[in-house]
Amino acid sequence: MLEIDGAHGEGGGQLVRTAVALAAIRGAPIRIRHVRAGRRNPGLAPQHVAAVRAVASMCDAGCEGVEPHSTTFAFSPRRLRGGSYRVDVGTAGSITLVLQAMLPVAVACGGRCEISIRGGTDVRAAPPIDYFRHVMLPLLEIMGLRAALTVDRRGYYPKGGGEVRLELVPTRRLAAFDVDDPGPVVCIDIRAHVAQLPSDIAVRMVDAARLALPPGLRVDAQVETLGADCSGGPGGAIVLCARTGKTVLGAAQVAERGVRAEHLGRLAGESLARDLQAGATLDVHAADQMLVFFALAQGASRFRVRELSSHARTAIWLLERFSAGRFEAVAQAGAVSVRLGR
Repeated sequence: MLEIDGAHGEGGGQLVRTAVALAAIRGAPIRIRHVRAGRRNPGLAPQHVAAVRAVASMCDAGCEGVEPHSTTFAFSPRRLRGGSYRVDVGTAGSITLVLQAMLPVAVACGGRCEISIRGGTDVRAAPPIDYFRHVMLPLLEIMGLRAALTVDRRGYYPKGGGEVRLELVPTRRLAAFDVDDPGPVVCIDIRAHVAQLPSDIAVRMVDAARLALPPGLRVDAQVETLGADCSGGPGGAIVLCARTGKTVLGAAQVAERGVRAEHLGRLAGESLARDLQAGATLDVHAADQMLVFFALAQGASRFRVRELSSHARTAIWLLERFSAGRFEAVAQAGAVSVRLGR
């Protein structure tokens, strides 16, 4: 059984999600100790429990200690299988973070998968669901993945209640992501929405984001206002997607009580502007989420990122622990060039 230190690197929930996904894919039993040891509330939170149990259902895994607040648990996978899966986080825990754990396993099983998840669609410290839909899925489409995501209902902190469905067509083998030059920017899409809040909040987020972007680029903006029939409470988010000749770059912010809409829009716009200036082919957040898919791909993957986050460095450490490839990272002017080899 592979022993994993859950306090290594960023030492958070991403380590847990990536580790169980890799364990399921590789058929390797693992034990994780010191789960989220450095966090204010250490151990497994409800969304981590939901993610681990969801992956367990996809590979008939045996689990020990997968309970809220547990700081040690064991995960023993068996056979991967496709099918239909329904997950209820039970809180406003992030739907996209649960999908981070499930999607690599769904790809590796080679069969058709249908996943329904209830929880938070747009919550702090997690990618909004529109980032997953308009950045992550198009990036994976470049590698050959075919998937359709439907948002039936939005959910925010603290009530949750969001509902999302993901349908995945069987994928034999992903192609490598070999993109070290983004190519010219075709268009920047800005999507902002609010639910059960004044519509001008979304407009102000969009206007501030637009001002933070480099001049001269084509920008298309969409603003959506949702009522109580489409959301589990008040909330909102802004997501930016830069479509280039070879890749997609994204940035996002979730609406927060007490934080001005202009500030959120500016933060998202400035983040994307820095990625464009660096000539990145993956944004900082996509880089750590895509690594596990690169390990599943046929051939070597290459990408350029503005900087390697602690999440990305932790994911690289995990992948090498599972012998899922070796990474080479070379610092360049204003960016880092990364290659995954065998």
